[in-house]
Amino acid sequence: MSEKLTIAGREFNSRLVVGTGKYRSFQEMARCHEASGADMVTVAVRRVNLTDRSKESLLDYIDRSKIFILPNTAGCYTAEDAIRTARLGREVGLSNWVKLEVIGDEKTLFPDNYGLLEATRILVKEGFVVLPYTNDDVVNARKLIDAGAAAVMPLAAPIGSGLGIQNPANLRILREMITEVPLIVDAGVGTASDAAVAMELGADGVLMNTAIAAAEHSEQMALAMKLAVEAGRLAYLAGRMERKLYASASSPDTGRLGR
Repeated sequence: MSEKLTIAGREFNSRLVVGTGKYRSFQEMARCHEASGADMVTVAVRRVNLTDRSKESLLDYIDRSKIFILPNTAGCYTAEDAIRTARLGREVGLSNWVKLEVIGDEKTLFPDNYGLLEATRILVKEGFVVLPYTNDDVVNARKLIDAGAAAVMPLAAPIGSGLGIQNPANLRILREMITEVPLIVDAGVGTASDAAVAMELGADGVLMNTAIAAAEHSEQMALAMKLAVEAGRLAYLAGRMERKLYASASSPDTGRLGR
């Protein structure tokens, strides 16, 4: 599709953002990235070799001339830890962008809204482009935008659960009330139909990792996700037909031509 996703003035050809964890090999990861068509991938700063270039690193399998790296603060449970991790990612030359995660609960991996907001304010002041992973709460999303977030990234379901869209009503509310920055559904997608639904609800993009990496045939799933995101976006722009309780003839006597 010609329509591009724009975040903080930067354009991306794909509305699918993919991760770099849980793959069976770095080679498989690279093949999945290509199949997905994604031109932005997210990398956990704390889980990648950033200093010893004599050792193999997942960064060796990412073509940075084609793919933009979005560092993330996965595994951080305090604002201070997340801020420190974001700074490290910038210092080693990954990016001044950050997918900001401040986890509040070890079992559910739900975000700590207070810590997330605090870290967003500080990192924005330091010149970071901040994309916070948050819950599907429009009030908190508004606070993050007011703090300078370049996008909001609400979860569809718990990280890595594959449950799909659990609260479509909240995502519809977010879409209606959040218009000044992109809305990217992050976490919980399990298969292609989940990605399509997210886009049909009006999301500007979808971020996923486990759904592709943990699939039996990851490359096929990566391609399926690419097509689902594109189809869902087109369907949203097209405007679906009105829902009706009763049947309506597909060949009416008046109005548009029947089939």
